[in-house]
Formats: sequence, C-alpha cells, structure tokens
Amino acid sequence: MTKLSVNINKIATLRNARGGNTPSVLQAAIDVQKFGAQGVTIHPRPDERHIRYQDAYDIKPIINTEFNIEGNPIESFLKMVLEIKPTQVTLVPDSVDAITSNAGWDTVKHGGYLSEIISECKRNNIRSSIFVDPAIVMIEGAAKTGTDRIELYTEEFAAQYELGNKKAIEPYTQCAIVANELGMGINAGHDLSLENIQFFKENIPDLLEVSIGHALICESIYMGMEHVINSYLLKLK
Repeated sequence: MTKLSVNINKIATLRNARGGNTPSVLQAAIDVQKFGAQGVTIHPRPDERHIRYQDAYDIKPIINTEFNIEGNPIESFLKMVLEIKPTQVTLVPDSVDAITSNAGWDTVKHGGYLSEIISECKRNNIRSSIFVDPAIVMIEGAAKTGTDRIELYTEEFAAQYELGNKKAIEPYTQCAIVANELGMGINAGHDLSLENIQFFKENIPDLLEVSIGHALICESIYMGMEHVINSYLLKLK
C-alpha cells in the first residue's frame, strides 16, 4: 500500500488569517494520524505565512507515524531540520515569493549542492527526498546525489488528467521505472486529489508515498476529514 502523508499547511493558513490558535495545527496533526494517515507533512517558508518554524518543533513530539518536512534548504531551514530530525526531509527549490512549489530541482546543475545537504541528512539519520520534474535526466542526476528518494512533481499530470489526457501519466511511469532501477524510492505530490489519485497510483510502480494537502483539505470542508482520509486510503491500496 502507498502511504498517505497529509500536508497540514492549509490549516495553518486558516489559523494565521484570523490570529490566535484556531484551527490548531497540533490538533490537525493528531487527527490526521488518528483518522489513518501514515504521515504528516509540513512545508515552512521563510516568511512563515502558513506553517511557522515553531510549529515544526511543536508538532514533532505528537508524531506517532512519520514526519516529513519540505522546503528550500536555506540555512535557517537546515538548522531546524537537523535539530528536529524528522523521518524525512524533502528538498524543494521554491523561491521566497512562490505561492506554492512550481518546479523540481535541476539535479544536474545543482547536484553538488544537493549532495552536500543529503550527506548531512544521512549523518543525522534523516531520510532524504528530492522534488523533481518527470524527466529522465533529472532522475539520473538525483541518483548521483545519494538521495534516498525522489518526489515526482505531479502538477502537469493533474492538469492534463482533468482535461481527459490520461497519456500524461507516461513520463511519470517511465521516470518511476528508472528511479527504481537506480535504487531510489518514489514519492509524489502536488495537485493530487480524490479524482486522480487511484489512476496515478495504479500507473506508478512501487509508489511509496504521496503527500497531499490542498485538495485533501478542500475536500474535507465538504465531506469531513475522517471520511476524506479514509477515501484516499482505499484508493491507495
């Protein structure tokens, strides 16, 4: 079964819009695990416009599944990660002003830089994953860094699937095959939803984990979080 890690950034966005601590990101982290999710994901950004760095420290003690922290590995981010030691760190090349992640790493151009960060993560027993576009050359570049996993950036698949173009899965399938051959685990995320997740999972060999936030939280508004999480789990079997 592919694991579901729930990104709770949108809970923090709602909290920050009003101030105070409602809704509580800590309670959200507790609840998604209670409802069956196998992990919690957060993506703190330098301006702390949703998840704050302090949230990361506060969440760690209540994790009984897996804790995945995503982000651009700037100095303050790495300091936090090395202190918290989550289960996994997902390296994402988002710019400071990005609304959301919008590209994977150029693992050829930045291979040396990524290798240094991943080596430090390994020394601290933190599993590493690199956010990548579905391009074979980027998969091969990722393998050279020593990363444990890649996370396939799935926005293009999701957009094309909505238009009825199921062939958009093909580069993702090909990249997954190559990643497996090179000894890397496969994660995926971005715009995956209840509408497209089963088709995606069925076409990606050995898909280990998906990280879903925006769609899952939006779906939960209408259908309830417990129901939505269990719906994902059924589709990920």
